[in-house]
Amino acid sequence: MLETIRGLLEGKPGDAPAVLAPERETLDYASLRDLCDRTVERLNALGIGRGDRVAIVLPNGPEMATAFVAMASAATTAPLNPAYREEEFAFYISDLGARALVVAEGMETPALAVARRHGARVLRLRVPAGAPAGWFELEPEEGGGAPRAARPGPAEAEDVALVLHTSGTTSRPKIVPLLHRNIVASTRHIGEALALSPADRVLNVMPLFHIHGLVAAVASSLAAGGSIFATPGFDAIRFFRWLDESRASWYTAVPTMHQAVLARAARNPEIVERRRLRLIRSSSASLPPQVMRELEATFGCPVIESYGMTEAAHQMTSNPLPPRPRKPGSVGVPAGPLVRIADPSGRFLPAGEEGEVAISGPNVTPGYESHPKANAEAFFEAEGRRWFRTGDQGRFDADGYLTITGRIKEIINRGGEKVSPLEVDNVLMEHPAVRQVVTFALPHPKLGEEVAAAVVLADGAEVNEHELRRFAAERLADFKVPRKFVFVTEIPKGATGKLQRLGLAQRLGLVE
Repeated sequence: MLETIRGLLEGKPGDAPAVLAPERETLDYASLRDLCDRTVERLNALGIGRGDRVAIVLPNGPEMATAFVAMASAATTAPLNPAYREEEFAFYISDLGARALVVAEGMETPALAVARRHGARVLRLRVPAGAPAGWFELEPEEGGGAPRAARPGPAEAEDVALVLHTSGTTSRPKIVPLLHRNIVASTRHIGEALALSPADRVLNVMPLFHIHGLVAAVASSLAAGGSIFATPGFDAIRFFRWLDESRASWYTAVPTMHQAVLARAARNPEIVERRRLRLIRSSSASLPPQVMRELEATFGCPVIESYGMTEAAHQMTSNPLPPRPRKPGSVGVPAGPLVRIADPSGRFLPAGEEGEVAISGPNVTPGYESHPKANAEAFFEAEGRRWFRTGDQGRFDADGYLTITGRIKEIINRGGEKVSPLEVDNVLMEHPAVRQVVTFALPHPKLGEEVAAAVVLADGAEVNEHELRRFAAERLADFKVPRKFVFVTEIPKGATGKLQRLGLAQRLGLVE
């Protein structure tokens, strides 16, 4: 059982805090273990067992966190974004082959009609009055018995614990299955990188239908015997109130969230001083070095930038804790799996040379489900190991630190000259008038693609296109300088808060 999510809870003091939430009583480890075991029995009695897929559509919060842990102890979890529309739910629930759908009691969602059409059993998650944070009961929408689960009992290490879809920005979304042992390995990697202990408490603001929040915040904290303060989701205004109430020692987020926190920090100096964090973690997108510097200056703690993705059960590399150096603009050193830079033929490249990041380790998915072509393209054999191509371009420096220069599909090809949009982003972020920026490809009739940038200005700042172009030209080769700047009040973000680069020209109305 130790190589399972349920196994992560073993050996923790029963009265130690596990899950907390705003204005709720605390759920301890003994109660969380009991909840998991009750959920296994309940799902089995409803005909749902190991390998059966349970779609979870719940708002962010303590019950979403514990539903993932408890239901993965019995079946395969498939958390879905509650904001999806009916046609999106129809695709995901059908593609998953979900046996059941879990929704909150009283919750209305288009997922209900979809589940009923597909014959998936609807289970209502009910929170009893006065229950501690995360405690729930499951009630089927329709009564009546069901045959016992075909594969009952607690999940095992080789069972699939979690299935998530790729973003599908350039192709049909693919199912990424993650085994219990993949997730357990990743929690160990994260715990070692951050030196997590029972004394730590994470303030979770990440959505729990995404690998970042599920593994980096929830599962890794439980693996270390720490605790989770589960919020309803990111809210820059309420963030500091939660920080004060939670007494958290760390939080993990995407760069856009960190920027929003910084924008409010000056209004909450007493809380920042009173609730000193041990560390701040950033992942899922590149953190501008300027934002890292401002976070460290504001909160007086190290900012640890990491590199993760769904196929790796999240973490692949991480900047180390002090006293080892952190390198702004770098995602750090390998932190769990083996990490190499490969050329298109699968040959590994030395430090300083740019190529595709490849990984191999116990946290890596066995492969995309029902996608032999995608697996043939993504996996290769070398040095007696199976390697996964991440789709990211990067290079190692002489000290073994990895710098990501962009998603290969996002690299701008300007008349044969390759431009890393991340490099341009980082330069423009150094301008004092710029709060956010995304560099993107703009179709061009002769060059194929031209370099463009969408810019959000800092409050009260003024700058024009000519000034920004001159600023960039002083720091970049001419072919990398954006020829077009678009000033916007907000840059489109994905469901997890990541800025959207692909297709931005279309979304901004720059092309038909």
